[in-house]
Amino acid sequence: MNNNQPARKLRVAQWATGTVGSSALRAVLEHPSMELVGVRVYSPAKEGIDAGELCGLPATGVLACQDMEAILALKPDCVVYMPDRTDVDEVCTLLARGVNVVTTRAEFFNPAAMDTSLRERVESACREGNSSIHSSGSSPGFITEALLPPLLSLQRRLDLLTIDEFANCVDTCSEDMLLNIMGFGKAPDVFSALQFTERDTVFGHSLGVIASAIGLEFDEVSVDSEFAVTRQPVLLHTTTIAAGSVGGQRHTVTGLHQGRPVLRFRSNWFVSTDLEADWVLREDGWRVLVEGDAPLDITITFPISQDPLTRAAIMPNFTAHRPVNAIPSVCFARHGIVTSAELPQIFPWLGSVLHVK
Repeated sequence: MNNNQPARKLRVAQWATGTVGSSALRAVLEHPSMELVGVRVYSPAKEGIDAGELCGLPATGVLACQDMEAILALKPDCVVYMPDRTDVDEVCTLLARGVNVVTTRAEFFNPAAMDTSLRERVESACREGNSSIHSSGSSPGFITEALLPPLLSLQRRLDLLTIDEFANCVDTCSEDMLLNIMGFGKAPDVFSALQFTERDTVFGHSLGVIASAIGLEFDEVSVDSEFAVTRQPVLLHTTTIAAGSVGGQRHTVTGLHQGRPVLRFRSNWFVSTDLEADWVLREDGWRVLVEGDAPLDITITFPISQDPLTRAAIMPNFTAHRPVNAIPSVCFARHGIVTSAELPQIFPWLGSVLHVK
């Protein structure tokens, strides 16, 4: 069977409808091979709201709810799990009940790098339900895993591959994410005391999937962080952060093999380009520099209008669509935590509506 063309429509439930979750919800509703059967929300204000209204589409008849059991009773083939925090009990319940999971949650990119007790618990749930879980997105995900194999296929010697990511985070992150998780708007001394190592190491976990696939397994992952403050007040969504507060952050994650750096990811994240720093900030996108016996220097940018409404509508798609496109492959995968190195190439199904025979 073609993993991109299932013999029937797959029954899918959306878990969380924030910035990225709403984009994924819209993608599922518009997908010719998928049927949205449920929407899990965490806010009482969204309870009973039609799925279409939550993502800017016409009414669907599928109403959002907070009751996990009500959605499990609908027997989805797969859940698109996109809350801003992971509830391990939820995830394991889904898997144990036979529901496959695609997610943007970074805990599940690389089972070899997971906490042993968490990995064993998740894999036990997968065995019980004969289900699979796969984590992806744009970053980490596409840029740290999907793009690298074709670039590395040209190499017989790799000296160092460096990914630089540039992102104005306002249009792709909720205000809660910007302020309370990423730490934008905090005073420098408060930001300096925050611990981002665990969060940023997940990029090392993702790169580690590729490192293992090419025989350069990491023996160490290092993380270095910097920040820059704003020169002027900056409006996020509804909150204005003060001049002199943190408006830019740069985190460099390097995977080392036998003490030598081989794969590196450097995030350049900001909410304003008017910063008290000598950083060279580009438009949103990535630069991938491959140093080896077939050197490459690739720049990827997003040709999108700078109109805030247009950016807010399009930018979340980069994170949301790859997990949705992976659903058929994940549903047919072996049980367990599956990585991008194990799954077939992820193609989007853009053909016509399928009919059950």
